[in-house]
Amino acid sequence: MINLHELTLVELEEYLVERKFKKFNARQIYEWVYKKKALSFFDMSNLSKSLRDFLSKNFYLGNLKVQSHQVSQDGTEKLLLELQDGEVIETVLMKHKYGTSVCVTTQLGCNIGCAFCASGLQKKKRDLTAGEIVEQVLMMEQITDERISHIVVMGIGEPFDNYDNTMRFVDIVNNPYGLEIGARHITISTSGLVPKILKFSDEPKQVNLAISLHASNDKVRSSIMKINDTYNIKELIEAARYYVEKTNRRITFEYILLEKVNDDIKYADELSSLLRGINCYVNLIRYNSVNEFNYRGSSEKRANAFYSKLQSRGINTTLRREKGSDIDAACGQLRSKNI
Repeated sequence: MINLHELTLVELEEYLVERKFKKFNARQIYEWVYKKKALSFFDMSNLSKSLRDFLSKNFYLGNLKVQSHQVSQDGTEKLLLELQDGEVIETVLMKHKYGTSVCVTTQLGCNIGCAFCASGLQKKKRDLTAGEIVEQVLMMEQITDERISHIVVMGIGEPFDNYDNTMRFVDIVNNPYGLEIGARHITISTSGLVPKILKFSDEPKQVNLAISLHASNDKVRSSIMKINDTYNIKELIEAARYYVEKTNRRITFEYILLEKVNDDIKYADELSSLLRGINCYVNLIRYNSVNEFNYRGSSEKRANAFYSKLQSRGINTTLRREKGSDIDAACGQLRSKNI
């Protein structure tokens, strides 16, 4: 049987037409699944009985199992979800002034190996399918009763190491008959896979791109992100410039502030020079400590000084407040405790 959440609308249309059903039936099914949140094909009352019977015999609606549900004092919520093969993944919901976002996972484990990240505590076992990523959003809406307005693809795993399934996921959640989440409300984060950044830049959808930079020079970045030994900062910045020029969109650089590692004021100066002339903004994040690592987040004083220096140099910067610090909110924390 086929998990319906794996299919784009075009694929579902083709599948049904080949079997003598109508093309518009696919749109009806999509609306039942993604707008009306139907959990059974027999609830789809405007479909013919023959089609409902056909769907029930050939498809299923994947439904992840909730192993754990944590709620932070600041409203952040985290789910530990069990897949059909018994593996577990995590998904985070965050509330903002502009809406509610969900952070989705794209891989079981991660091979990028960033020195500070809990995702890398468990090596990659496999990629998630597009349907398994879609179901994280559906499950979060079902459990929290929140309408998801934004999606960030920056949970466990490197999305561009699972490029095809990530882009299929975007197609499904962006579809106007589906969840209808605007492309500009979807952000994909990468650790810096340069060839995939270039490929992504040529995609027609206006999806946002964030690059996990976390350092202003190769020495520091290589010490905390081994991906820098493959694609160094010069190559990465060139790819970022290509994205901006090709899409005419602003790019985000994520920068986790690690105390006495990358938060010295001289690095803020270096970063300002590195990003000069790029339509970008820097998202500074004070590190959520992970027990397995010795890294600590920058003090409020050092974080504010770093922020002020970037601002004074003309770099559009935000200093993100910590979310979910009283729960296992850092990527991979909750999963690593439960496997």
